[in-house]
Amino acid sequence: MNNTKTYSEHLAKLNALREEILGIKRDPTAEERKIEAEYAVAFKDMLHTGMPQNALKMGSDGSGGFLVPDTFEKKLVEGLTKDNLLRRLGTVLKTTKTMKIPRVVEEGSAAWIPEGEIVRVSETTFGEIVLDAYKLAKRVLVSDELLEDADFDVEDFIYQMFVHAIAKAEEAAFFTGDGNGKPVGIVYQAEVGKVIDNATDLSFDDLIDLIFSVKEPYRKNAVFILSEDTEVKLKKLGLYDGKPAWRKALNEEEPDMLLGYPVYVTNEMPDVDAGNKPVLFGDFSYFWIGERGKRSVKRLVERYADHGQVAYITSERIDAKLVLPEAVKSLEVKS
Repeated sequence: MNNTKTYSEHLAKLNALREEILGIKRDPTAEERKIEAEYAVAFKDMLHTGMPQNALKMGSDGSGGFLVPDTFEKKLVEGLTKDNLLRRLGTVLKTTKTMKIPRVVEEGSAAWIPEGEIVRVSETTFGEIVLDAYKLAKRVLVSDELLEDADFDVEDFIYQMFVHAIAKAEEAAFFTGDGNGKPVGIVYQAEVGKVIDNATDLSFDDLIDLIFSVKEPYRKNAVFILSEDTEVKLKKLGLYDGKPAWRKALNEEEPDMLLGYPVYVTNEMPDVDAGNKPVLFGDFSYFWIGERGKRSVKRLVERYADHGQVAYITSERIDAKLVLPEAVKSLEVKS
């Protein structure tokens, strides 16, 4: 067998590796488009009949499931992004293994040194943030009768059932996850920038203090994220310095503004209660979401055959970390 490769073949492989590492998008070749189209057809057939074709072999996830086609993956990601606030504000990365991200724990200082003297300055201390992968899955059941209906779109049904449930579970973990089999929530990763004594003390002055607890470079693209309970309390306060502190957006595509910064409200943020952190402020692009490979679908028949049903388990592997904790600060209510 002749394993000799031409210069062009080597160059194409190196460029493909570079694009994969850097996340650079490129147009697929005609051969790649053909393979993807064949895989997409085989994937649809597998969902209906459970009989995998040769074209699916390259997409086996090693545990009886199959990786979803690129077009379906893109559709899933778009749906998740629409339903998940931190996906829209954060940075989403495709990972192939555990990422170890170095970060500065303590910056070293400079010093004035007299001529001829030994240079003595404090050293910069580095730490490490690990972006791992936790498995998140959703099971849906479909009756045999529906599968036999030629007009029934299994792929779209799985999409509808998967996206909203997974996006909700993701967002809950991204905000307040305890790290036990799921990501640690950003509420616990962000440094405390302002503490108030009790819930009734919340004021716009506290939010001003929170804003300025974040260093100036991170305030340029900063936003507020808070709970509905916090929203109600702040709107009742009304004016700040004689002007409306909360300004309603002119259209649905834009967020409201709070003290000159975009503000987002989510049910996943804690209420204004003792010990809670009901407000976050900062640049959330430093919240990195690592997606390990593609999502996969597993088809189960025997377990639900007596009930005339087929189960589909769609899963993903994901983690999220605030890679620069000083970029986002929280307001905390004293315990």
